[in-house]
Amino acid sequence: MKEQSFLSPYRILDLTDEKGLICGKFLRDLGAKVIKIEKPGGDPARNIGPFYHDIQDPEKSLFWFSLNTGKKGITLDITRPKGKEIFRELVKGADCVLESFPPGTLDGLELGYKALCLIKSDLIMTSITPFGDKGPYRDYKGSDLILWALSGLLFICGDPDRPPVRISLEQSYLHAGADGAAGTVMALFHRGRSGKGQQVQVSILKAMERVAYTAHILWDARGKILRRPGSALRIPPLGTKTPLIWSCKDGYVAFYLFGGAMGAVSNPALTQWLDEEGLASEVMKAMDWPKFDIGTTLQEDIDRHIVGPIAEFFKGRTKKELWEGGIKRRVMVYPVNDAHGVLNDQQLKERNFWARVAHTHLEDTLDYPGPFIKVEGELCQVRGRAPLIGEHNEEIYVNELGLSGEDLVRLKAEGVI
Repeated sequence: MKEQSFLSPYRILDLTDEKGLICGKFLRDLGAKVIKIEKPGGDPARNIGPFYHDIQDPEKSLFWFSLNTGKKGITLDITRPKGKEIFRELVKGADCVLESFPPGTLDGLELGYKALCLIKSDLIMTSITPFGDKGPYRDYKGSDLILWALSGLLFICGDPDRPPVRISLEQSYLHAGADGAAGTVMALFHRGRSGKGQQVQVSILKAMERVAYTAHILWDARGKILRRPGSALRIPPLGTKTPLIWSCKDGYVAFYLFGGAMGAVSNPALTQWLDEEGLASEVMKAMDWPKFDIGTTLQEDIDRHIVGPIAEFFKGRTKKELWEGGIKRRVMVYPVNDAHGVLNDQQLKERNFWARVAHTHLEDTLDYPGPFIKVEGELCQVRGRAPLIGEHNEEIYVNELGLSGEDLVRLKAEGVI
């Protein structure tokens, strides 16, 4: 049965590494047939952990699983003459090519955009590179850390009295991959109207600049540099700070101690809650909260009379108790979830966010984040597990390109597939 989805008529060849894998995944979720082309033996991204049951095996990389759901998987060495010949045959039936090689690599293999357009004139090629195809950094290598740093995001991550810190996951590649998917869809739409293909260029640095938008706006609007706030909120003019992240019985919760009108509901409700437990200070009970100004209050007074009692109260309760009690009493306190907490989040469960995906080769079924949008029917969904190495060689090469079984054996022996 043919899939009925947003992109079901389209066929996409995915040559990306970890910098662009999520681009193909999103397009596959939208229904395009995405064929992941790996080097013979498997893509190096299969060696990126974590791994299923901590077994380091290219067929058990959870990183690989998560970014290649639903794709077909074939092996092909596009640097060999026969590999190039086969790739050109694949391009004839494709709508898009996704790639994340250094600029000029495919041109050097005579497989660049202009060369491929001689085979299919309305082809769309989406290229994801650290810095784009132009400019003085064009040929520089760029890791996630480098791109975070250059974008300005690294500067605002961490505590103000310590050096900047990076987010532990390679977020920059995910942002760029999402931009690549959006650009590919726009190019398909444009081709549908004009009949013209085009090359979509994604600079990961540029993608990250958008993520750092708030920092840029602050500079543009006020001429101020956004600095690392850490886990505390500093209020001028005295620079009085209050925690944003608080310890509780089984982890952490987030809570803003706002002054003035912003805390006019939450602060009295929390004070009453503490008072019922005998923990509210006399200052809290006597406070005219709508007129409370944190920024003009001495740090010592804040710590002793307000932050201290609240911290003591939170430490004696679980995240669930504080979350549920906070909703009931209109106190803005909410759990800081770890992965287990996210997986068990009631809201995500009610919206059927998680997708159960069978891995027959593991004799197991795993939970995956669901599609990035919810729409009617099956227009956008997670469409099965990631492919094994060369799993669909026979389907693509024999059933679609017309090669024989003997051809496959020979090409494999020659290291082409």
